[in-house]
Amino acid sequence: MQQKKSTYTLEEAKRSMERYCVYQDRCHQEIEKKLRQMNMIPQACDLILLHLMEHDFLNEERFSRSFARGKFRIKQWGRRRIEMELKQRDISAYNIKAGLSEISQEEYEKVFEEVSKKRFDSVREPNVFKKRKKVADFLLRKGFESNKVYEVLRELEKENNS
Repeated sequence: MQQKKSTYTLEEAKRSMERYCVYQDRCHQEIEKKLRQMNMIPQACDLILLHLMEHDFLNEERFSRSFARGKFRIKQWGRRRIEMELKQRDISAYNIKAGLSEISQEEYEKVFEEVSKKRFDSVREPNVFKKRKKVADFLLRKGFESNKVYEVLRELEKENNS
């Protein structure tokens, strides 16, 4: 097992960050955090960030697009959750909008319906109000819009009562 180095030359740090960015898309915040962990001075951090952007290792629009696609398709997050997570990573409003554009409306509606139906069917709660709250809380945590959540709950309750 290799030990972590305590100091890095500028070239070593550049190569290390290139490998880090090639592995998966990263945002500026993740790179800056990694450089701080490597004990790099601010001037070196700026040079490395500039190098990564010039050579297209670091691209926030690409990051936000792949982040939104991945979180939606794999974790089935809603738009609000994805937007909030991107904001926490200091992604610009333009790039957030670009990321969210990766999710088609038809696919979003389909996933929302599937997730809400699956959750509604899986909650075993005799009290209708508690069941509604549990399902709504789950869907809201996933990041789906509240008006859609309450609308689908009414429809699922009607189907269930019929």
